[in-house]
Amino acid sequence: MATQAEPYSAPRRNAAGGCLYLVATPIGNLEDITLRALRVLKEVDLIACEDTRRTAKLLNHYGIHKREKSYHQHNEMVRAAELVLEMEQGAQVALVSDAGLPGVSDPGQHLVSLAIRHGIPVVPVPGPTAFSAALSASGLVTDNFHFVGFLPATRTQRRKALKPLVETAGTLIFYEAPHRITASLADLAALLGDRPAVLAREVTKVHEEFLRGRLPQLAATVKKRTLKGEITVLVGPPDELTRKQPRKREVSIRRLVERVQKQKKLDLKGALKQVARKLGLSRSEAYRRLQEEKVLEE
Repeated sequence: MATQAEPYSAPRRNAAGGCLYLVATPIGNLEDITLRALRVLKEVDLIACEDTRRTAKLLNHYGIHKREKSYHQHNEMVRAAELVLEMEQGAQVALVSDAGLPGVSDPGQHLVSLAIRHGIPVVPVPGPTAFSAALSASGLVTDNFHFVGFLPATRTQRRKALKPLVETAGTLIFYEAPHRITASLADLAALLGDRPAVLAREVTKVHEEFLRGRLPQLAATVKKRTLKGEITVLVGPPDELTRKQPRKREVSIRRLVERVQKQKKLDLKGALKQVARKLGLSRSEAYRRLQEEKVLEE
């Protein structure tokens, strides 16, 4: 049941008056920012930005002129301490990322934790996030979802991270970089099977695009294209079609090598050579897959 919005009241600050605001910024369209976010950005003493150049475009668009400091993954350990010191001395600080809500797959968690430990109030100023916008328009299950964020960059670690998600109920949501999207979709199809899926690209921007289909189909489609921009991948839970189609399992290099070693009394190198020849693989590829299986089974 909807309730009437409460009138604005200033958050309780620490003794010196310091406060940390987590301000959500547009994920593309500059009009997607709340009135509260604009007011906070105008009133704070300092804006900590993931990229000062990106944030400057937003601030200039709305005529906001404030002192800025960079706060990103490469300097957050040092910069967080500096910002907390300023807040302990009474500064009101707004933290923004390049797009969306700070701390959600963007820098911010360390500063929030440090501020809390020092008794500094942390105030969220909500707004757009790419995964919620993509989920709402996906057509997939929305009442039960699991946000994963970015998967590891390497194939072995990516598959290891996906393995525990196979039995997860609800829609799975991932962020991915354009240069890794083809490999990631192939791994998603291999590990999760033939599920309904959606790729949302450049949400709220001029070239916004939604690609929908079964996961293997989506992987094949993307393989033929060169995608750019911000990408969110959503994978639905298994449906009736998924359950009726048994997943194709990759041949286990490890088991084949162990069988050849046992049957022909060969060392690892000799057995791997025979298995590679049998599967039509180079020895280096067979060795890579062997090492990958060992990591996945740990």
